Amino acid sequence: MELLGVFTNIEQAATAVEQLVRAGCPEETITSVTSVPYPPGVLIRGQRRGWFHRLTVGGALLGAAGGFALAAGTAWIYPVQTGDKPIIALFPTGIIAYEGMMLCALLGTMAGMLLEMGLPDLRRRARDPEIADGLIGIAVTLADETRRRTVEQTLLAAGALRIRTDEAP
Repeated sequence: MELLGVFTNIEQAATAVEQLVRAGCPEETITSVTSVPYPPGVLIRGQRRGWFHRLTVGGALLGAAGGFALAAGTAWIYPVQTGDKPIIALFPTGIIAYEGMMLCALLGTMAGMLLEMGLPDLRRRARDPEIADGLIGIAVTLADETRRRTVEQTLLAAGALRIRTDEAP
């Protein structure tokens, strides 16, 4: 279950986050929903580790190895002897390895970007259309109904205009 408190300004939203943490909500369960890209740490202090860099580097390494295996393996399996030149030439193999590296790094970057943005989001989430108009949302994910009343009171005490849930309207 998710509760979404909608606030008019950043100070009220930051106060709500502080009060929720003091009330015992773990910071991992609190997220901000805004149409403005605030810097990390403005609303929620905790930083979660992302997959973006790992997928990009992993894709680049996998692509370079795949490109090298493709070029060198093809030359090794089907050798064409041209004079006294080596069967596996350095520069053509390097070019194919580079192109494979760049292709897979790009695919890894796109996959990491989608994971960081949480797309596709198949979960049922609480939404408010006025967040696109400049309001700020603080979403709290609850494991069960026991803390719902406390979270609602904390959000309203911090100045929430309204509280939305992920339940059907």
